[in-house]
Amino acid sequence: MLLEYFQMIDRVEAVDAARRTLKARSVVPSKSPVFEGHFPGMPLVPGVLLIETMAQASGFLVLGASDFAAMPFLMSVDGAKMRTFVEPDAVLDIEVVLEHEGSGYAVTKAKISSAGKKVCDTQLKLRTMPFAEVPLADIVRKRAEEVGLLEALAASAEGK
Repeated sequence: MLLEYFQMIDRVEAVDAARRTLKARSVVPSKSPVFEGHFPGMPLVPGVLLIETMAQASGFLVLGASDFAAMPFLMSVDGAKMRTFVEPDAVLDIEVVLEHEGSGYAVTKAKISSAGKKVCDTQLKLRTMPFAEVPLADIVRKRAEEVGLLEALAASAEGK
């Protein structure tokens, strides 16, 4: 996880295309400029970055479900609940379920846990725009490959 670069997902662990689910993992860095102000002497991951983590995992699921046809953009966060603090070095397990996809929108339910304890959860709505309208396809595909999404999709297609 590189907080200052908004690269929140370290690795996509699994994708289940039939169930429309994704599991990912991230490790909070031990040091980050983010912690200098949030909070001095008591470093905590800001809740908004936890929401961004769930949004990025949701985006990867939408990319995989659409075969990289469209770029997902976060549009709304509904019912977000922060249940505990997240400190440096925490290992985050992210789970996402795709509830709806179509008409240029996607809806996911996402949650993060750490060491078996609930951290946060929410419903996210994403706007999807064809890559022909958004010049990000190459960058997004490269990042998806870096975090293992393409590998996880291939494994899902093989039934692993």
